[in-house]
Amino acid sequence: MSERAIYEQFRLTPEGRALLEVIKYAEGTQGPKSYTTLFGGGQFTDLRRHPNRVISSGSGYRSTAAGAYQFKTPTWDEVSEKLGLKDFGPLSQDLAALERARKRLMGLGGLSYLQQKGLTREALAALAPEWASLPTLEGRSYYGQPVKSSSELQKVYQEY
Repeated sequence: MSERAIYEQFRLTPEGRALLEVIKYAEGTQGPKSYTTLFGGGQFTDLRRHPNRVISSGSGYRSTAAGAYQFKTPTWDEVSEKLGLKDFGPLSQDLAALERARKRLMGLGGLSYLQQKGLTREALAALAPEWASLPTLEGRSYYGQPVKSSSELQKVYQEY
């Protein structure tokens, strides 16, 4: 089975759906416009490709992050090539997020870890270098940005 097929299947599981919702919640992109959200909360409309627009925040951050999972352009280019993604649509973004999550969770056993143990503090910490709003074991952002608490994220995970 190809990696892409693994992500397509995992995306349909309760754990896959819950993980994707947790990331969107943490990144502040939940809702009907999640897949068209730019860093800072603005919107874009063309889902044929990553928008690759540098946005500056009032707090001094600059980023090309876009979409439901706030992919920066270099990350998107890498994962879309690896998985053969032809657009920046919802399915492509979901598959790319699961690929990045699996990569970060490999030290714990990959995506199957979530099926076995759920979204533990250890899983969140493993994902924290990928998504700045997820907490490290110390409860801080890996990048010094605002972060959601483990308990808050585990509650969202359980809802799904």
